Amino acid sequence: MTEPIATDDELRDALNRVRLEVGKAVVGQDGAVTGLIVALLANGHVLLEGVPGVAKTLLVRTLSRTLKLETHRVQFTPDLMPGDVTGSLAYDPRSGEFAFREGPVFTNILLADEINRTPPKTQSALLEAMEERQVSADGVTRPLPVPFLVAATQNPIEYEGTYSLPEAQLDRFLLKLVLDVPQRDAEVFMLRRHADGFDPRDLEAAGVEPVLGADDLAAARAAAARTGASDDLLAYLVDLARATRLSPSLRLGVSPRGVTSLLAASKAWAWLTGYRSVTPDHVQAMLLPVWRHRVQLRPEAELEGVSVDQVLRGIMQQVQVPL
Repeated sequence: MTEPIATDDELRDALNRVRLEVGKAVVGQDGAVTGLIVALLANGHVLLEGVPGVAKTLLVRTLSRTLKLETHRVQFTPDLMPGDVTGSLAYDPRSGEFAFREGPVFTNILLADEINRTPPKTQSALLEAMEERQVSADGVTRPLPVPFLVAATQNPIEYEGTYSLPEAQLDRFLLKLVLDVPQRDAEVFMLRRHADGFDPRDLEAAGVEPVLGADDLAAARAAAARTGASDDLLAYLVDLARATRLSPSLRLGVSPRGVTSLLAASKAWAWLTGYRSVTPDHVQAMLLPVWRHRVQLRPEAELEGVSVDQVLRGIMQQVQVPL
Protein backbone atom coordinates (compact mmCIF):
# COMPACT_ATOMS: atom_id res chain seq x y z
CA MET A 1 0.00 0.00 0.00
CA THR A 2 1.48 3.36 -1.03
CA GLU A 3 1.96 6.24 1.39
CA PRO A 4 -0.44 9.18 1.01
CA ILE A 5 0.93 12.14 -0.93
CA ALA A 6 1.95 14.88 1.48
CA THR A 7 2.40 18.26 -0.19
CA ASP A 8 0.36 20.38 -2.57
CA ASP A 9 3.10 20.29 -5.19
CA GLU A 10 3.23 16.49 -5.05
CA LEU A 11 -0.54 16.33 -5.39
CA ARG A 12 -0.45 18.63 -8.42
CA ASP A 13 2.32 16.53 -9.98
CA ALA A 14 0.24 13.40 -9.44
CA LEU A 15 -2.81 14.97 -11.09
CA ASN A 16 -0.66 15.99 -14.03
CA ARG A 17 0.49 12.37 -14.27
CA VAL A 18 -3.19 11.41 -14.38
CA ARG A 19 -3.48 13.50 -17.55
CA LEU A 20 -0.50 11.70 -19.07
CA GLU A 21 -1.93 8.29 -18.19
CA VAL A 22 -5.31 9.16 -19.72
CA GLY A 23 -3.45 10.32 -22.84
CA LYS A 24 -2.21 6.77 -23.36
CA ALA A 25 -5.74 5.78 -24.35
CA VAL A 26 -7.55 9.02 -25.31
CA VAL A 27 -6.16 11.35 -27.97
CA GLY A 28 -7.16 14.93 -28.73
CA GLN A 29 -9.42 15.57 -25.72
CA ASP A 30 -7.02 17.36 -23.35
CA GLY A 31 -9.62 19.98 -22.42
CA ALA A 32 -12.12 17.32 -21.37
CA VAL A 33 -9.48 15.53 -19.30
CA THR A 34 -8.68 18.79 -17.49
CA GLY A 35 -12.38 19.46 -16.95
CA LEU A 36 -12.91 16.07 -15.32
CA ILE A 37 -9.97 16.67 -12.97
CA VAL A 38 -11.36 20.10 -12.05
CA ALA A 39 -14.75 18.51 -11.32
CA LEU A 40 -13.12 15.93 -9.05
CA LEU A 41 -11.32 18.70 -7.15
CA ALA A 42 -14.50 20.79 -6.86
CA ASN A 43 -16.67 17.81 -5.84
CA GLY A 44 -18.91 18.26 -8.88
CA HIS A 45 -20.47 16.19 -11.65
CA VAL A 46 -19.77 16.33 -15.37
CA LEU A 47 -21.91 16.12 -18.50
CA LEU A 48 -19.95 15.08 -21.58
CA GLU A 49 -21.63 15.92 -24.88
CA GLY A 50 -20.50 14.87 -28.31
CA VAL A 51 -21.43 12.84 -31.36
CA PRO A 52 -20.94 9.07 -31.15
CA GLY A 53 -17.36 7.90 -31.43
CA VAL A 54 -15.39 10.79 -29.88
CA ALA A 55 -14.26 8.69 -26.86
CA LYS A 56 -16.67 10.00 -24.21
CA THR A 57 -17.07 6.61 -22.53
CA LEU A 58 -13.41 5.66 -22.99
CA LEU A 59 -12.35 8.94 -21.38
CA VAL A 60 -14.29 8.22 -18.17
CA ARG A 61 -13.20 4.58 -18.04
CA THR A 62 -9.57 5.55 -18.45
CA LEU A 63 -9.74 8.31 -15.84
CA SER A 64 -11.29 5.96 -13.30
CA ARG A 65 -8.46 3.47 -13.81
CA THR A 66 -5.86 6.15 -13.02
CA LEU A 67 -7.61 7.07 -9.75
CA LYS A 68 -7.88 3.68 -8.01
CA LEU A 69 -11.56 4.30 -7.43
CA GLU A 70 -14.54 1.99 -7.82
CA THR A 71 -16.48 2.65 -11.01
CA HIS A 72 -19.85 1.38 -12.21
CA ARG A 73 -21.31 1.89 -15.66
CA VAL A 74 -25.01 2.13 -16.51
CA GLN A 75 -26.16 2.07 -20.12
CA PHE A 76 -29.21 4.33 -20.15
CA THR A 77 -31.94 2.93 -22.40
CA PRO A 78 -35.65 3.75 -22.93
CA ASP A 79 -36.75 0.86 -20.69
CA LEU A 80 -34.39 1.59 -17.77
CA MET A 81 -36.23 2.03 -14.46
CA PRO A 82 -35.21 4.31 -11.54
CA GLY A 83 -34.59 1.30 -9.30
CA ASP A 84 -32.13 -0.05 -11.86
CA VAL A 85 -29.92 2.93 -11.00
CA THR A 86 -30.48 3.66 -7.30
CA GLY A 87 -31.43 0.19 -6.06
CA SER A 88 -34.67 -1.31 -4.80
CA LEU A 89 -36.26 -3.56 -2.22
CA ALA A 90 -35.93 -7.26 -2.99
CA TYR A 91 -37.44 -10.26 -1.24
CA ASP A 92 -34.93 -12.45 0.62
CA PRO A 93 -36.35 -16.01 0.77
CA ARG A 94 -33.89 -16.98 3.52
CA SER A 95 -35.09 -14.34 5.98
CA GLY A 96 -38.59 -14.01 4.58
CA GLU A 97 -38.21 -10.23 4.54
CA PHE A 98 -37.59 -7.50 2.02
CA ALA A 99 -34.07 -6.04 1.95
CA PHE A 100 -32.60 -3.13 0.05
CA ARG A 101 -30.36 -4.14 -2.83
CA GLU A 102 -27.92 -1.38 -3.74
CA GLY A 103 -27.92 -0.17 -7.32
CA PRO A 104 -24.89 0.81 -9.38
CA VAL A 105 -25.09 4.38 -8.02
CA PHE A 106 -23.29 3.11 -4.90
CA THR A 107 -19.81 3.67 -6.26
CA ASN A 108 -17.15 6.39 -6.52
CA ILE A 109 -17.56 7.18 -10.21
CA LEU A 110 -20.86 6.45 -11.94
CA LEU A 111 -20.61 6.41 -15.71
CA ALA A 112 -24.12 7.25 -16.90
CA ASP A 113 -23.72 6.34 -20.53
CA GLU A 114 -26.03 8.08 -23.04
CA ILE A 115 -28.13 9.55 -20.23
CA ASN A 116 -30.41 11.33 -22.69
CA ARG A 117 -31.64 8.03 -24.16
CA THR A 118 -33.79 7.27 -21.12
CA PRO A 119 -37.06 9.06 -20.16
CA PRO A 120 -37.03 11.96 -17.67
CA LYS A 121 -38.45 9.81 -14.85
CA THR A 122 -35.33 7.64 -14.81
CA GLN A 123 -33.01 10.60 -15.43
CA SER A 124 -34.49 12.26 -12.35
CA ALA A 125 -33.66 9.22 -10.22
CA LEU A 126 -30.15 10.65 -9.98
CA LEU A 127 -31.22 14.03 -8.57
CA GLU A 128 -30.97 13.14 -4.87
CA ALA A 129 -27.76 11.19 -5.40
CA MET A 130 -26.09 14.06 -7.26
CA GLU A 131 -27.16 16.81 -4.86
CA GLU A 132 -27.28 15.13 -1.45
CA ARG A 133 -24.85 12.24 -2.06
CA GLN A 134 -27.45 9.83 -0.70
CA VAL A 135 -30.29 7.54 -1.75
CA SER A 136 -33.61 7.38 0.11
CA ALA A 137 -35.69 4.21 -0.12
CA ASP A 138 -38.35 2.70 2.14
CA GLY A 139 -37.96 5.57 4.60
CA VAL A 140 -34.22 4.99 5.04
CA THR A 141 -31.46 7.34 3.85
CA ARG A 142 -28.31 5.60 2.66
CA PRO A 143 -25.13 7.65 2.10
CA LEU A 144 -23.10 7.17 -1.06
CA PRO A 145 -19.35 6.47 -1.03
CA VAL A 146 -16.85 9.33 -0.86
CA PRO A 147 -15.83 10.58 -3.35
CA PHE A 148 -18.87 10.34 -5.61
CA LEU A 149 -18.99 11.71 -9.13
CA VAL A 150 -21.51 11.24 -11.92
CA ALA A 151 -19.93 11.42 -15.35
CA ALA A 152 -22.81 11.37 -17.82
CA THR A 153 -22.46 11.18 -21.58
CA GLN A 154 -25.03 12.32 -24.09
CA ASN A 155 -25.38 12.78 -27.82
CA PRO A 156 -26.60 16.13 -29.17
CA ILE A 157 -30.36 16.49 -28.87
CA GLU A 158 -30.95 16.75 -32.60
CA TYR A 159 -30.25 13.02 -32.91
CA GLU A 160 -33.27 10.69 -32.93
CA GLY A 161 -34.29 8.70 -29.87
CA THR A 162 -33.12 11.17 -27.22
CA TYR A 163 -34.79 13.09 -24.38
CA SER A 164 -33.73 16.53 -23.18
CA LEU A 165 -32.46 16.51 -19.60
CA PRO A 166 -34.74 18.29 -17.06
CA GLU A 167 -33.52 21.75 -16.04
CA ALA A 168 -33.29 20.67 -12.40
CA GLN A 169 -30.89 17.89 -13.32
CA LEU A 170 -28.81 20.01 -15.69
CA ASP A 171 -28.25 22.41 -12.81
CA ARG A 172 -26.71 19.58 -10.77
CA PHE A 173 -23.85 19.19 -13.24
CA LEU A 174 -20.88 21.37 -12.36
CA LEU A 175 -19.53 21.27 -15.92
CA LYS A 176 -20.79 20.58 -19.39
CA LEU A 177 -17.86 19.59 -21.58
CA VAL A 178 -18.29 19.46 -25.34
CA LEU A 179 -16.10 16.88 -27.06
CA ASP A 180 -15.40 17.71 -30.69
CA VAL A 181 -13.89 15.48 -33.36
CA PRO A 182 -10.09 15.58 -32.87
CA GLN A 183 -7.88 17.72 -35.08
CA ARG A 184 -6.35 16.02 -38.13
CA ASP A 185 -2.93 15.29 -36.59
CA ALA A 186 -4.50 13.89 -33.43
CA GLU A 187 -6.83 11.68 -35.45
CA VAL A 188 -3.93 10.36 -37.54
CA PHE A 189 -2.02 9.60 -34.32
CA MET A 190 -5.08 7.82 -32.91
CA LEU A 191 -5.41 5.74 -36.05
CA ARG A 192 -1.73 4.80 -35.87
CA ARG A 193 -2.32 3.45 -32.36
CA HIS A 194 -5.19 1.30 -33.60
CA ALA A 195 -3.10 0.11 -36.53
CA ASP A 196 -0.42 -0.95 -34.02
CA GLY A 197 -2.93 -3.04 -32.07
CA PHE A 198 -4.42 -0.68 -29.46
CA ASP A 199 -7.60 -2.15 -27.94
CA PRO A 200 -9.74 0.42 -26.05
CA ARG A 201 -11.34 -2.44 -24.10
CA ASP A 202 -7.97 -3.44 -22.60
CA LEU A 203 -6.60 -0.41 -20.76
CA GLU A 204 -4.09 -2.52 -18.86
CA ALA A 205 -2.46 -3.59 -22.10
CA ALA A 206 -2.40 0.08 -23.15
CA GLY A 207 -0.18 0.77 -20.14
CA VAL A 208 -2.65 2.94 -18.21
CA GLU A 209 -1.57 2.81 -14.57
CA PRO A 210 -3.23 3.95 -11.30
CA VAL A 211 -1.81 7.18 -9.88
CA LEU A 212 -4.06 8.53 -7.11
CA GLY A 213 -6.21 7.00 -4.40
CA ALA A 214 -9.23 8.28 -2.50
CA ASP A 215 -7.14 9.69 0.38
CA ASP A 216 -4.92 11.63 -2.03
CA LEU A 217 -7.95 13.02 -3.84
CA ALA A 218 -9.48 14.11 -0.53
CA ALA A 219 -6.26 15.96 0.33
CA ALA A 220 -6.22 17.65 -3.07
CA ARG A 221 -9.87 18.71 -2.66
CA ALA A 222 -9.15 20.21 0.74
CA ALA A 223 -6.16 22.10 -0.65
CA ALA A 224 -8.16 23.44 -3.60
CA ALA A 225 -10.95 24.57 -1.26
CA ARG A 226 -8.44 26.71 0.64
CA THR A 227 -7.64 28.75 -2.48
CA GLY A 228 -8.38 32.42 -1.81
CA ALA A 229 -10.81 34.76 -3.55
CA SER A 230 -10.77 38.54 -3.04
CA ASP A 231 -13.88 40.65 -2.53
CA ASP A 232 -13.29 42.24 -5.95
CA LEU A 233 -13.14 38.79 -7.53
CA LEU A 234 -16.42 37.77 -5.88
CA ALA A 235 -18.06 40.99 -7.08
CA TYR A 236 -16.81 40.19 -10.59
CA LEU A 237 -18.54 36.81 -10.44
CA VAL A 238 -21.80 38.41 -9.38
CA ASP A 239 -21.55 41.06 -12.11
CA LEU A 240 -21.07 38.32 -14.72
CA ALA A 241 -24.13 36.46 -13.44
CA ARG A 242 -26.27 39.60 -13.37
CA ALA A 243 -25.22 40.33 -16.95
CA THR A 244 -26.65 36.96 -18.04
CA ARG A 245 -29.96 37.81 -16.34
CA LEU A 246 -30.14 41.12 -18.21
CA SER A 247 -28.93 39.83 -21.58
CA PRO A 248 -31.47 40.42 -24.39
CA SER A 249 -30.38 37.12 -25.95
CA LEU A 250 -31.18 34.98 -22.90
CA ARG A 251 -34.56 34.11 -21.41
CA LEU A 252 -32.94 32.36 -18.45
CA GLY A 253 -29.82 33.69 -16.76
CA VAL A 254 -27.49 32.14 -14.21
CA SER A 255 -28.88 31.31 -10.75
CA PRO A 256 -27.03 31.85 -7.44
CA ARG A 257 -26.13 28.14 -7.55
CA GLY A 258 -24.44 28.80 -10.88
CA VAL A 259 -22.35 31.56 -9.30
CA THR A 260 -21.16 29.34 -6.46
CA SER A 261 -20.40 26.59 -8.97
CA LEU A 262 -18.24 28.93 -11.02
CA LEU A 263 -16.37 29.96 -7.87
CA ALA A 264 -15.72 26.32 -6.92
CA ALA A 265 -14.48 25.41 -10.40
CA SER A 266 -12.30 28.54 -10.56
CA LYS A 267 -10.73 27.74 -7.19
CA ALA A 268 -9.96 24.19 -8.34
CA TRP A 269 -8.40 25.43 -11.58
CA ALA A 270 -6.39 28.11 -9.75
CA TRP A 271 -4.99 25.56 -7.29
CA LEU A 272 -4.23 23.07 -10.05
CA THR A 273 -2.21 25.71 -11.90
CA GLY A 274 -0.25 26.69 -8.80
CA TYR A 275 -2.04 29.87 -7.67
CA ARG A 276 -2.95 30.71 -4.08
CA SER A 277 -5.87 32.93 -5.10
CA VAL A 278 -8.34 32.97 -7.96
CA THR A 279 -7.73 35.48 -10.75
CA PRO A 280 -10.16 36.73 -13.43
CA ASP A 281 -8.29 34.51 -15.92
CA HIS A 282 -9.30 31.43 -13.95
CA VAL A 283 -12.92 32.59 -13.88
CA GLN A 284 -12.94 33.21 -17.62
CA ALA A 285 -11.37 29.81 -18.32
CA MET A 286 -14.14 28.05 -16.37
CA LEU A 287 -17.14 30.21 -17.29
CA LEU A 288 -18.23 28.45 -20.48
CA PRO A 289 -18.19 24.85 -19.17
CA VAL A 290 -19.84 25.89 -15.89
CA TRP A 291 -22.56 28.13 -17.34
CA ARG A 292 -23.32 26.93 -20.89
CA HIS A 293 -25.93 24.43 -19.64
CA ARG A 294 -27.46 26.80 -17.06
CA VAL A 295 -28.73 29.52 -19.41
CA GLN A 296 -31.34 29.42 -22.17
CA LEU A 297 -31.50 31.40 -25.39
CA ARG A 298 -34.54 33.42 -26.40
CA PRO A 299 -36.30 31.95 -29.46
CA GLU A 300 -35.40 34.99 -31.58
CA ALA A 301 -31.70 34.53 -30.77
CA GLU A 302 -31.92 30.87 -31.78
CA LEU A 303 -33.55 31.87 -35.08
CA GLU A 304 -30.64 34.23 -35.72
CA GLY A 305 -28.20 31.35 -35.25
CA VAL A 306 -26.68 32.72 -32.04
CA SER A 307 -25.14 30.12 -29.73
CA VAL A 308 -25.01 30.11 -25.92
CA ASP A 309 -21.20 30.14 -26.01
CA GLN A 310 -21.24 33.24 -28.22
CA VAL A 311 -23.52 35.07 -25.80
CA LEU A 312 -21.38 34.13 -22.79
CA ARG A 313 -18.19 35.22 -24.55
CA GLY A 314 -19.82 38.55 -25.32
CA ILE A 315 -20.76 39.00 -21.67
CA MET A 316 -17.16 38.32 -20.62
CA GLN A 317 -16.05 41.09 -22.99
CA GLN A 318 -18.63 43.55 -21.66
CA VAL A 319 -18.23 43.09 -17.88
CA GLN A 320 -15.41 45.12 -16.37
CA VAL A 321 -12.53 42.98 -15.10
CA PRO A 322 -11.19 43.88 -11.63
CA LEU A 323 -7.61 45.17 -11.49
